[in-house]
Amino acid sequence: MSLALPSLYEYYTSGGIHAGLNADKPYFTLNDRNITIYSGALHYFRVPKPYWRDRLRKLRAAGLNAVETYVPWNLHEPQSGRFDFGQGGSDMEDFLDVAEFLKTAKEEDLLAIVRPGPFICSEWEFGGFPSWLLRERDIKVRTSDGTYMKYVTRYFNMLLPILAMLQFTKGGPIIAFQVENEYGSTEKPGKFAPDKVYLQELRELMLNNGIVELLVTSDSPSMHKTAGTLPGVFLQTANFGSNPEVDFLMLKLLQPGRPIMAMEFWTGWFDHWSEKHHTRSDEDFYNVYERILKYPASVNMYMFHGGTSFGFMNGANLGNTATDNSGYQPDTTSYDYDAPLSESGDYTMKYVIVKELLKKYNPIQTRLPQTPHIAAKGTYKPQKIASQLTLDEILSKTPLKFSSPVVVPMELLSVNNMSGQSYGYVVYRKRNLDIAANAVLTIGGRVCDSVVVLVNGVLMSKPLNTASDLNSFGFWRLNNSNLTLGPTNLTGATLDLVVENWGRNNFGYLEQFNQFKGLWQGSVYLNNREITNWEIVPLEFKKSWTKNLTGWHSPFPQQSVGPSLYKATFYVDVLEDTYIDMQNWCKGIVIVNDFVLGRYSKIGPQQSLYLPAPFLRKGWNVVVVFEHYVAASKIRFSSNMIYKTLTGKKRRQ
Repeated sequence: MSLALPSLYEYYTSGGIHAGLNADKPYFTLNDRNITIYSGALHYFRVPKPYWRDRLRKLRAAGLNAVETYVPWNLHEPQSGRFDFGQGGSDMEDFLDVAEFLKTAKEEDLLAIVRPGPFICSEWEFGGFPSWLLRERDIKVRTSDGTYMKYVTRYFNMLLPILAMLQFTKGGPIIAFQVENEYGSTEKPGKFAPDKVYLQELRELMLNNGIVELLVTSDSPSMHKTAGTLPGVFLQTANFGSNPEVDFLMLKLLQPGRPIMAMEFWTGWFDHWSEKHHTRSDEDFYNVYERILKYPASVNMYMFHGGTSFGFMNGANLGNTATDNSGYQPDTTSYDYDAPLSESGDYTMKYVIVKELLKKYNPIQTRLPQTPHIAAKGTYKPQKIASQLTLDEILSKTPLKFSSPVVVPMELLSVNNMSGQSYGYVVYRKRNLDIAANAVLTIGGRVCDSVVVLVNGVLMSKPLNTASDLNSFGFWRLNNSNLTLGPTNLTGATLDLVVENWGRNNFGYLEQFNQFKGLWQGSVYLNNREITNWEIVPLEFKKSWTKNLTGWHSPFPQQSVGPSLYKATFYVDVLEDTYIDMQNWCKGIVIVNDFVLGRYSKIGPQQSLYLPAPFLRKGWNVVVVFEHYVAASKIRFSSNMIYKTLTGKKRRQ
């Protein structure tokens, strides 16, 4: 495109900035000039910081004029009253300089839409809520409940001044803010009605912190009408995957004479563990996106670039259940979303479609950058597992241990400056236990979310090899589940229950946010006698702890089973993106250079983990795997993502 064309900012700000995004007419104006918003979702907290500019430039090169992002409360306030906006010292601090991300967006000639929540959904752990909120008895999130709003106010008073400095009318990129998120979907007749006082309080918080740009809400207007908004106060936008005309017509009826916008047009979908990998055909995507542009309407693609829910940050759904966890569906680490840009930032056919359609339908021509090259992908040589730590050795190196007469959830442990344990695993250990032959262990209620059982370090529970195993002991689907502990009489035995938090629910109404993790729905019994006086050990896998692990030894023979840490090293002379191929492992997490990369599971669909080059260093790199059941002998790499189909066959993407 000719350099004679103006940049986006030259077009909209030449002569000075007099007005922000206006929605008082049937079309948007920005600084008193007509604008149709062509936006794409790209979450700074799902993309390594060194790649922000690359992903933003690719977005702009496609012809988009705006980027949209959520803001995750749980990362920015990981402990109650302790904040991290890029320099706070948390394990995720390298992802959290939201101000720099937005400044980079402007440098790349993009406007920005920010959705600060406080609830964000986003298939993100607990919908972005920090788990320490659960320590407040009877708290009612997503309402005007005083306890909840006390914490929202404290957080927003830290976050919003940062964002206020980056508003369009202040010389920054932000043209609009979303208030809450899909709040209309909380409506459950006879159970819960969206709290309009809550929405008003959020608005006042934003205004009091200097927010002056357009405020919007997003929902399915055809399903929820105005349940999740304040008519006449917020601009209502629509979320959908198909049939745009239905929701656009409803928007016209609900707010005549105002602009029409899709805040979320779903470009693909996300994956739960044990499901197939979700894709959306290019033809269907083309058809719906063109119908939106022809309408004409403004649109934000969700997602334009999905990225990765690194660490333990994946969310989950609860199906149609409320608090019993029976319909629990945890999300995978990959958030590829079958979007126009893949998880690793590569172009897909949808990217080509977007570029073609925007060139055809955007009436305002501005200067676009050259389409950036894609990064090379590396495949390193397989590396043999060199050393191991058994569960008993791991627990001996965990300084924090708690005594409790009964099992309690991880969130109520007195760790992290009294903020509780948020992520990872919690181990319930009972020493000096006499176990009769064929004794039956019973866990009351449902496990949140899975449990591995060992007696004297020997694995008693069944490995997770197939999706059908989720229906057996050890997983959330069974209530009051039982396990027989072997044919031998044991005296003074040690019983270990290793419980994993697979990710908290990120969607739904109030009752679905009672998301304690660990064992808490009932007691634990041996032959119907309650076991009491537990030792409880949090396993959080923080960088500082993993980095300082000692006592590694040669791996036990291959038949050794049960939770252990396994370590391998590999040498890097050229820094390139790669994938760690976990097809030969069973279930667990992968840690690279002390950072938790994410989860893996034989049940799929995800069979490899994206390892971005910025996580590597020239020279020797360390991979640590926490395997629950049976380890492989090597760490293998791939130049592509690997998915498992429902038939069990693997395919690369």
